[in-house]
Amino acid sequence: MTAAGTSPRTDQTAAHRAAWAQRYADVRGRTVALTGPLSAEDQQIQSMPDVSPTKWHLAHMSWFFETFLLEPSLPGYAAFDPQYGFLFNSYYEAVGARWPRPERGLLSRPSLDDVLAYRRHVDAAMARLIETADEEVWSALEPLLDLGLHHEQQHQELILMDIKHVFSLNPLAPAYAPARARAAPEAPSLDFIRFDGGLVEIGHDGEGFAFDNEAPRHKVWLEPFALASRLSTCGDYLAFIEDDGYARPELWLSEGWGAVQREGWRAPLYWHEGEAGERLLFTLSGLRRLDPAEPVCHISLYEADAFARWSGRRLPTEAEWELASDHAAKPVSMAGAEPFHPQAAAPICGLQQMTGELWQWTASPYAPYPRYRPAAGAIGEYNGKFMSNQMVLRGGAAVTPEGHVRPTYRNFFPPAARWAFSGVRLADDAEY
Repeated sequence: MTAAGTSPRTDQTAAHRAAWAQRYADVRGRTVALTGPLSAEDQQIQSMPDVSPTKWHLAHMSWFFETFLLEPSLPGYAAFDPQYGFLFNSYYEAVGARWPRPERGLLSRPSLDDVLAYRRHVDAAMARLIETADEEVWSALEPLLDLGLHHEQQHQELILMDIKHVFSLNPLAPAYAPARARAAPEAPSLDFIRFDGGLVEIGHDGEGFAFDNEAPRHKVWLEPFALASRLSTCGDYLAFIEDDGYARPELWLSEGWGAVQREGWRAPLYWHEGEAGERLLFTLSGLRRLDPAEPVCHISLYEADAFARWSGRRLPTEAEWELASDHAAKPVSMAGAEPFHPQAAAPICGLQQMTGELWQWTASPYAPYPRYRPAAGAIGEYNGKFMSNQMVLRGGAAVTPEGHVRPTYRNFFPPAARWAFSGVRLADDAEY
């Protein structure tokens, strides 16, 4: 690819490029703003193999733009540091060798200042590329730029997920964001909303951005089903615990029961018991008393499934969830809500909390849709090669950037993962 940069443009074209430049600046700026409460020491820590240091996230996001847009398309672009390609490649085999994921916390160098300078270097080059690329080059770049910005938003969520795990292991229980006054409503009753099912279509329809794993749109047959009106709460889940839910193998999938025994699970991640026996919860605002009305969070697929069995219900399939999402109430604004944490359901009727509170486990394995084909080249490694031994989650969470979630969005994690903002919505079969 080449970028001429000298062809005249219409005012409409210039405005289009300016809008992209502004969107790029806004997304990249939000990433840096998310690191504002963190010290350089905070941003260095890797608390487990699945967690990446904040500093690594900051560098990797810049590596994506450098590798897939700047180096192929901006004439004369000089890499900030040739070694960064090895240090900050995540999993793209076609791009070359990379530093092992479990050892990212060992990268004390480059420093945080160096990484931030790297971001500024990439940002300046991206501004030139967006402004000067000729129309032929731009037509190929635009979808890659869109993908890169959504990729950055994914890492914004990961920054919060990962620093929460890091802080949870610190005996000082530090807060990322200051606590706010919280309402203490009671959870509304758990109702079940019936859906007729039938032959339905799911998947992205081609309008607007979507990751490749959300398509093609295709037909699915659904038997009649019912979906819970709200997410299951900490109080609901506490009843499961108090009924020896973690000690009853008949409730668990075999591998889930193995994880319970091996890992010593007795409650969701970040639940603690206080000196007086009260239940405490670690959040991004620090440690506080558990609220039984708020959605239960940070549970694995195994825990969600066992809880559903104990409840006499099951988890929804992703097709059921997607069909039902068209009938959900709009998210309710919670003024003064705790930052980056799911809120209790509102006292309204109908289906709620479908988006913006927690990623919701489904019973669907992460597999390709009919006629799915990954993109050619290294970009094709973005989603397709992970379609094994993972389960689908839907809905977005309180840490998901605004505008980043769609009804067709397919998140995925291994069934034992608990550090994601994951919860449970019950489903059931329905009569014809």
